[in-house]
Amino acid sequence: MAFHRDMDMCSFVNERKDAAVPFKAEPEVSNVEDISLAGKSVSGWLNELDTIAKEVETELVSRDIGCHLEEVLEAVNAVLFESRGFKRLPVFLDSKFSYFHIVLSCGCGSAIVLSIIYIEICRRLGITIVGSCVGEDFLIWPQTGNPEELFRASSGCSLFAMINGNCVQDPRSKASDLNSKSLLELDIATNRDIIGIALANLIRLHWKRAPRANWGLMLTSPLRPVHPGNDKTNMAESTRNPLFRPQELRLAIMASERLLILQPHNWRLRRDHGMLLYFNRRYGEAVQELSICMAFAPVEEAEVLEPFVEKLHLLRLLSSWESWEQAGSVAIP
Repeated sequence: MAFHRDMDMCSFVNERKDAAVPFKAEPEVSNVEDISLAGKSVSGWLNELDTIAKEVETELVSRDIGCHLEEVLEAVNAVLFESRGFKRLPVFLDSKFSYFHIVLSCGCGSAIVLSIIYIEICRRLGITIVGSCVGEDFLIWPQTGNPEELFRASSGCSLFAMINGNCVQDPRSKASDLNSKSLLELDIATNRDIIGIALANLIRLHWKRAPRANWGLMLTSPLRPVHPGNDKTNMAESTRNPLFRPQELRLAIMASERLLILQPHNWRLRRDHGMLLYFNRRYGEAVQELSICMAFAPVEEAEVLEPFVEKLHLLRLLSSWESWEQAGSVAIP
């Protein structure tokens, strides 16, 4: 987080040239294992999953029971949600609860991250857990040839509800309509899909927090000019971007870059990535991404993007001229 604070300070200085704030850059990290996340390396946090799995095994031994599926899952729930006190939080609460190491550290997390933790613990116990998106929820269940047993109530709660929590009983959730037949019709999410869902959540959360004053600002709002037909007014508005929280904007861009690796032909994602770069005043990169997007987008969307990309070319020139003037200026005492 110290690195992020330094980057924020640097961005603040760039935004407000008259701010006399010292900036000291941190050295770059070349090896992932050298990165410290809340005092642990990446391997250290992965080892935490091994520790939880061993606690589940200890729980099973203490109960003196066999290894039937339902009993193992009850033990997983007992360790995660009772012994360790993990809690599912709405995904929109705070972006920090969508990061793996923070969730393992504090015990509070978004549903998708807790589902990933659940899947990984069960995998270490020899149980295959699968999942799928259902509406706004990501639901998981043990892979079985008899889905009816997942919905059979035992001790007032089905196995499916025991794993997925309150959303299964919530009538406002599509998850409450699921049964053994409709479960078979769901598309099982691959690891690639799950990573994509988590990254999409991060993009949405970080972008939501990025604008300092423009709460609810839409990524695509600059594509629809406020003053149609008035190019001078629109260009002036384009050069006056609202002030953003640099760390939130940067993290949204980083998540978007990684999601694009998984979905390179998703034109909506590439458009949104280009708009993130635009708001970050990286006009050259924004032009490149939006130009690629136009090749994949429907004709009507490409027609909306085309005039905006033309304006971005001008903004890039203006930005380069300003940089050249600043570099070439000589202070006269």
